[in-house]
Amino acid sequence: MSRDRRRARHPAPRGRSGATGTGRRVVVAGGGIAGLAAATALAERGVAVELFERESYLGGRVGGWTTTLPDGTRTGMSRGFHAFFRQYYNLRALLRRADPDLGVLTPVPDYPLVDAHGRTDSFEGLPRTPPWNALAFALRSPTFTARDLLRVDRRTALALLNVRVPGTYEELDHIDAREFLDRVRFPPAARHLAFDVFSRSFFADPRQLSAAELAVMFHLYFLGSAEGLLFDVANEPFHRLWQPLAEQLGRHGGTVHTGTAVEAIEPGTRFRVHTGAHVTEADAVVLALDVRGLREVVAASPGLGSRDWRDRIAGLATAPPFLVRRLWFDRPVEPARPAFLATGGLPPLDNISVLDRFDSDAASWARRSGGSVVELHAYAATGSAEETGRALLTRLHELYPETRTATTVADRSEWRADCPLFPPGGFPRRPGIETPVEGLVLAGDAIRVDLPVALMERAATTGLAAANRLLAAWGVTGHDLLSVPVRGRIPPLRLLAAHATPRAPQSH
Repeated sequence: MSRDRRRARHPAPRGRSGATGTGRRVVVAGGGIAGLAAATALAERGVAVELFERESYLGGRVGGWTTTLPDGTRTGMSRGFHAFFRQYYNLRALLRRADPDLGVLTPVPDYPLVDAHGRTDSFEGLPRTPPWNALAFALRSPTFTARDLLRVDRRTALALLNVRVPGTYEELDHIDAREFLDRVRFPPAARHLAFDVFSRSFFADPRQLSAAELAVMFHLYFLGSAEGLLFDVANEPFHRLWQPLAEQLGRHGGTVHTGTAVEAIEPGTRFRVHTGAHVTEADAVVLALDVRGLREVVAASPGLGSRDWRDRIAGLATAPPFLVRRLWFDRPVEPARPAFLATGGLPPLDNISVLDRFDSDAASWARRSGGSVVELHAYAATGSAEETGRALLTRLHELYPETRTATTVADRSEWRADCPLFPPGGFPRRPGIETPVEGLVLAGDAIRVDLPVALMERAATTGLAAANRLLAAWGVTGHDLLSVPVRGRIPPLRLLAAHATPRAPQSH
């Protein structure tokens, strides 16, 4: 349950209770979080929904499949763990449709951050409410001294305390995250643990990430929320996580087609949606695709939208590649190891996850074999997949020395480059939910929505917001959205920040 009494509610337009009997039909392209959110929200209001997903599974980048290990075990595999933060209000509300108690999620007791010198920061036991959470973190951090606090450019740092959407983008989007932190004068060690870990969770080097995106992210997870920085994780493999929601969609009359990609769209009196040799007609379409899929569909649909809008879609960028390497060992890691460990200044390693601590498939295999299942993450990789994989294993051996003598029973890697990139200066041209085509809306974590959300929560929020736009056009009540407060929580600091406009960036 939410602990933050100051979370913001964004009411949906009001109208009729539902669209039942109107014959409205919508095609949703994409079965990730955004597509599932849009499809569910529409079906709950009596709209006939058909959802098409090109993969054989649902969940998009949070989806999963099965793989067979050398011992014959059929087990879950995915693109890596995801953190379900307590301030992901809209995502959690979506999951509650099929799992009211959120039994599929397990809380993580801590998420320690370690640097190259072995200094460790922890979030366990911190107060949840800003600014006391940030103050307590700084006071007990081995990487943040009183002298460091005195060196911080407080005028610039105040921008972190007065986040507003879209105002913060207007002020900071032209600066990259590294330059912004240089101007704030955070000590390098504290920067690694307090900021670089955040920026790399967007799969980007800080030099490629908008400073505004970093500021909004810090507001969402820390300075703007009283939910705390600890999170929950799925205790079921991702190939089972989304099935209950698909079944819930079916109970509302929705239809799900996996292994079927939307290829092109013809606008007209009704939309004609092409999926291979088949054409489906619809009153509206939700494009809830990843960057590549959205670019491809729009490029294959020459009659869709204005030239400027099409150029904005074509100009969407993807982040550098990332690698997830999952290893099944013949012996356990030390019991004192945390389920999750984040790293700063230890490239290419960003995260170690001990999956058998929470994932039911991994736990079952570990109990039977006496081994362990460990996952390594490298975001914004600069080398090849092979080089990165070898370096990840070397880092694991340094941090968890007991794995050096372990035998690897199975080894699976996922090398991908399909996450959206939010570069400096990109916000003004980021496509929003509405499009120039009546009845066509966009959703996904690459899509602009003027709320303080990110990652999975941005996907869920845009999916619900896209459904709301269509429902409002038909005079039907939509679904309220929730977010952390839309501006800094502390009025005196907001007042100070409002008079401390960030300096123009210096030329180098």
